[in-house]
Amino acid sequence: QVQVVESGGGLVQAGGSPRLSCAASGRTFSDWAMDWFRQAPGKEREFVASISRSGIVQYYADSVKGRFTISRDKTMVYLQMNNLKPEDTAVYYCKATSRTQNAYWGQGTQVTVSP
Repeated sequence: QVQVVESGGGLVQAGGSPRLSCAASGRTFSDWAMDWFRQAPGKEREFVASISRSGIVQYYADSVKGRFTISRDKTMVYLQMNNLKPEDTAVYYCKATSRTQNAYWGQGTQVTVSP
């Protein structure tokens, strides 16, 4: 059974630098390509960042490029968020994609940025 679990959200002041974490079970972790998405109130879910299974390749949405960094180790994927802005307020979701292209989502973690 696959489980994807995010952690690390909360209330942060503008300019803050929290880090989100995500674990995916059910496979060897290196078998998962990992992504972060977010959904702000009243908006559609949007892509934030992705990292390849090897960890070598990363992609970012233009809105977070230069402020967010995605990384992974043997068991977790991380999203380091720097210089947060109120418009970064959203529920952040972790997505794990297997080698057979099956995708699994976490339940999300709320990040609220106060001005």
